[in-house]
Amino acid sequence: MSADTPAFGGSEPASAAAAVGTRPRLSAAGRVAALAVTAGIIGQLLFVGASIGVNFPLAILTALGAAVLARRREARFDHADWWLPASAVALASFAALRGDPVLVFLDVVASLCLMTASLAAIAGHRVTRRLLPGLAELAGRVLRSTLVSGGYVAADAAIALRPGDGTRQRLAGARPILRGLLIALPMVIVFTALFASADAVFARIVGDLFRVDADLGELPGRVAVACAIAWVAAGALAFVAEDVPRADPVVGDRYRVLGSTEAVVVLIAVNAVFTVFVVLQAAYLFGGLDTLSASGQTYAEYARRGFFELLAVAALAGGLILIGEAIIRRRTRPYVGGAIGLMVLTAVVLASAFLRLRIYQDAYGWTELRFYVLASIGWLAICLVMAIVALWLDRSRWLVHGLVMAAVAVALVINLVGPVRFVATQNLERAFNPALVPADGWSGLDAAYAGTLGDDAVPLLAEALPQLPTVIRGYLEDQLASRRADLARSEANTWQAWNLGREQAKAALDR
Repeated sequence: MSADTPAFGGSEPASAAAAVGTRPRLSAAGRVAALAVTAGIIGQLLFVGASIGVNFPLAILTALGAAVLARRREARFDHADWWLPASAVALASFAALRGDPVLVFLDVVASLCLMTASLAAIAGHRVTRRLLPGLAELAGRVLRSTLVSGGYVAADAAIALRPGDGTRQRLAGARPILRGLLIALPMVIVFTALFASADAVFARIVGDLFRVDADLGELPGRVAVACAIAWVAAGALAFVAEDVPRADPVVGDRYRVLGSTEAVVVLIAVNAVFTVFVVLQAAYLFGGLDTLSASGQTYAEYARRGFFELLAVAALAGGLILIGEAIIRRRTRPYVGGAIGLMVLTAVVLASAFLRLRIYQDAYGWTELRFYVLASIGWLAICLVMAIVALWLDRSRWLVHGLVMAAVAVALVINLVGPVRFVATQNLERAFNPALVPADGWSGLDAAYAGTLGDDAVPLLAEALPQLPTVIRGYLEDQLASRRADLARSEANTWQAWNLGREQAKAALDR
């Protein structure tokens, strides 16, 4: 199949396939259609009327299992790609363990991306070993198939399921039986109604046999959700079943438009700016020189701001190196030296951002946003080390792969720590032990913010209530009572929505 032909599109007529005695494309279409319909039915059962919980990892496992069933027999899974489905399932599992809405959202997005990459790997594509241009091209093909190939699957499946002459003859023999059943049906209904009216036991048995507890009011919505999921599943599975792996495209010379001299000039200019900033940081932030006379701010005021901007600077510096590696014509020693120098200076900038964030947290406590900023600093620090090694060894073409793997590792650590639980623990310790707070810091508990934390924080807050001041305790009690009412909603109490953090919050509130 050519690169521009959608999966299951443009197949030969049924008569041509029958002439040679085989119908491989139609067989694949039927298999994919059956799997897609099954996925749609399972999807609406898992998600309609249920919050995110154990249903999400079950959905990811279902998608991966369907891809394995739909793949071509000759497809070979590259052993370097095993981390993709493993990471997708691991991150999806935390959606059933953590009661933190922000973290669950990030886990859902990350696991969906990893699952998509896993589908390409199951189809036989080498994902981890593929360079960045090839990854972008492969992602585009998967997305295109997912969105549009459901129609091709439906059309080819309809052709595959069209009855032949033998089937028509068997159906013709069954027509008298069908006509007899249609004639008998109204008589059976009448007699059954009369017997039920005459005998209570018969009426109860008939009632038990034909009672349907399904809420027909949900039927249109469930059908719509099932169809939407089936369409997407059909397109994705069509890619797995029919797409033929091809060579990984590489960056041609036409993309390498930057000369080494221009690149060195850019790095010298940027490094000069970074050097001035680093010297000032060494003198005023790390060295403790008088900031009041230099900036009109006390040291505390000077050090408690700017970490967001410095984080953006570090990210942009890394992006500059990635772009430079992609478009430079020839890597010279001055260029490599300038690039490594920029990464070293960026490490100092990152250290400045970390120190500023720590001083700010010491003064005002923790929030989820500050936790994620700290995690981002940790990830960027790992990326800087990878970038320096890749530049030195001329392996920068694999740098994006390392950054993604580092991001997955950091995400797993974040899930194991639990941002909401960590933030609640730290802030309660500050409230109970003012010695942990600097002299010019704030030592109370922000009850308004604490009440907005996710379910992972509820057991800690409920346990701490008796030790809190009366005003804060009363406010938190109102917040927790409102949370208990939210947890009593039907969407949070179905088996599909089971979530460990949510169940622990319910138990704590019941106590």
